Amino acid sequence: MPEGACVWYDKSPQYYCANHRGFFVSNQFSTTRSSYIFTSESVAEGHPDKVCDQISDAVLDVYLTENPYARVACETLATTNTIVVAGEVRGADITKAQIEQIARDKVREIGYLQEGFHADNVDVYVHLHNQSADIAMGVDSGENKDEGAGDQGIMFGFACTETPEFMPAPLALSHKILEDLARARHSGEASGLGPDAKSQVSLLYENGKPVKATSIVVSTQHAEGLTQKQVREIVRPYVLNAIPKGWMCDEAEFYVNPTGQFVIGGPDGDCGLTGRKIIVDTYGGAAPHGGGAFSGKDPTKVDRSAAYVARYLAKNVVAAGLADRCTIQLSYAIGVSKPISFYVSTGGTGRVDEAKLEGVLQELVDLTPRGIREHLKLNRPIYARTAAYGHFGRTPDAQGGFSWEKTDLVASLQDYFNLAQKKTELKTANA
Repeated sequence: MPEGACVWYDKSPQYYCANHRGFFVSNQFSTTRSSYIFTSESVAEGHPDKVCDQISDAVLDVYLTENPYARVACETLATTNTIVVAGEVRGADITKAQIEQIARDKVREIGYLQEGFHADNVDVYVHLHNQSADIAMGVDSGENKDEGAGDQGIMFGFACTETPEFMPAPLALSHKILEDLARARHSGEASGLGPDAKSQVSLLYENGKPVKATSIVVSTQHAEGLTQKQVREIVRPYVLNAIPKGWMCDEAEFYVNPTGQFVIGGPDGDCGLTGRKIIVDTYGGAAPHGGGAFSGKDPTKVDRSAAYVARYLAKNVVAAGLADRCTIQLSYAIGVSKPISFYVSTGGTGRVDEAKLEGVLQELVDLTPRGIREHLKLNRPIYARTAAYGHFGRTPDAQGGFSWEKTDLVASLQDYFNLAQKKTELKTANA
């Protein structure tokens, strides 16, 4: 066996890698169990990391409003009454005072007017500087060169039939619990709750399909004086509304503020950073992740744009009925326009040949950074709205937000594979 060779054993969940001298389990076969419990979590808009994501994306939107082709890589840190905004930018003249105001406005919108983190009193430090000339040289198009990828990396997209949004059910339910609580908090319906919150939903799968919750965890910041029992009863109706009828877990497995008290929250309780909730942002652990964060990055950064187009393609495959699950991987080299690799897996649920599917998808969408940006119309200020409650499974809006959630390739995919099937049947009949 040649050094470094990886050999699959027929229909086995293992492969042998000579280079690593051992057997390894492949993710390609990780869904072969029919009964299991799977858990995903979400975090609210007031979670410290999400505060940072939203500030970074609000800054990005301002730059793209000024110049749709501005380059932005904006990171944010937030702690007790302190916000630091740093990174690299190019193509628009936005002042430090404007950036500071963006940060304060976002903090106020989320609802932080607390002693340890207050929109009016927080210190905001802005350290944005010009993008590296070396990076710009690789990314910019030229006379004999198309626009290159803004970084190297691997990106994944995923879709499945578990929910109408083609998202994994545990994550979709975790998001919904917190979105409902946030709306109630903003409207005053659920008084006493603070902006910081987390949720976690564990679902039992039977025959590969979710059938009920085995446990639900909600931790939410609250006003001083409220007991754990009182918070539990404030939260309960929103959980019941989010969970399908008959799916609620046993009372003993319904956990609300398990530590007993959650008064100090947000960046005052825990330092926040942009990009630390990448699993919450994507598929809740139900699919692979390339490791790159989204928020604060303009669409030349393939960490973001290629992950969006991978989701777009995977969702259209599943929506077209070609598979019940679809995982897509893309990879890029910095400064190179074409993807280095393109991979499609339907996890054993596909109804068409995966190799043919790979070819068709690449014909339908130009997967260069420029092609992705233009196809999904990503050079617009549409990003602040993505920075809480997930980048996927959302509804496309009139302003162009969540364009990667459209299913406008379904007809083309169905036409192609129906035509291919008819040609095969015709050849068989004529043989």
